[in-house]
Amino acid sequence: MTPARRARLFAAAAALVTVPLGLGSRCYGAALPRFVAEYAGDALYATLVFFLLLFAAPRAPRARLAAVAFGLSALVELSQAWHVAPLDAARTTRLGRLVLGTTFVWSDFPCYAVGAALGFGVAWLALPAPVGNTSISDPRGA
Repeated sequence: MTPARRARLFAAAAALVTVPLGLGSRCYGAALPRFVAEYAGDALYATLVFFLLLFAAPRAPRARLAAVAFGLSALVELSQAWHVAPLDAARTTRLGRLVLGTTFVWSDFPCYAVGAALGFGVAWLALPAPVGNTSISDPRGA
């Protein structure tokens, strides 16, 4: 199996695990410690974005994917402070609320950083360096 294919399979499996964990943190928050219930979903959102990016670009440097995952998550968060009809209409649906969120909160940004780092760390532990990586300082593509 090629390294890119292995990375894609890993990313798909990791995303399939991340989604129910994130949804569970929202649906069953009352059964979780308050800190976990409040912040896990936001962190796992960025983790999912990382795994989706890894699936789309398995040869890309993982640190770059983590930075892009954080950036995309932050852009979605910033969009929550911007109320325009199409975005607000999308947020009235369950899928729209899950993907776009509803309320801008500054405390979500550290969660996104933790989530992107979590995705990077899991991929770093589970996968070899991306194909064509020339990094000397980090052999796994950081």
